[in-house]
Amino acid sequence: MSIRFDKGMKTREAVLGSDYLNKVKRNISKFDKNFQELITEYVWGSIWSNDNISKRERSMLTIAILASQGNIDELKLHLQACKNTNTSRDDLIEVMMHVAIYSGIPKANTAIKLIKEELKDWK
Repeated sequence: MSIRFDKGMKTREAVLGSDYLNKVKRNISKFDKNFQELITEYVWGSIWSNDNISKRERSMLTIAILASQGNIDELKLHLQACKNTNTSRDDLIEVMMHVAIYSGIPKANTAIKLIKEELKDWK
C-alpha cells in the first residue's frame, strides 16, 4: 500500500475507533476492496489527515454536509466519531442551526432527532 493509505488507516482509526475499523477490515471483500482503498487514501489519508483545520472543525463540517444531504447512516457514524474529535453537544446544535437556515428545517429537525438518540448517553 501507499504512504497515504497507511496515514489514512491511522487517521480513520483515530476518528472512527478501532472497533469500527476492525469491523470494516473484516467485511472487505473482493467486490469492495478497491473502494475501501480509495476512501482510505483520499478521504482519510488526504482530507481527514490534513492539518489545516482541526478534527473537531472537520467533524462539524462533515456532520453539516451529511445532515444537509440526508445521509443518515453516515451521519450516525460521524456522530459517534464526535467523541474522538472533541466535538461537543453545543457544537452540534450550532451546526444544526446552520443546517436549518442553509439547507432547511426538515433536514435539521431529522438530524437533531438522530443526534439526540445517538448521543443520549453523553454527559
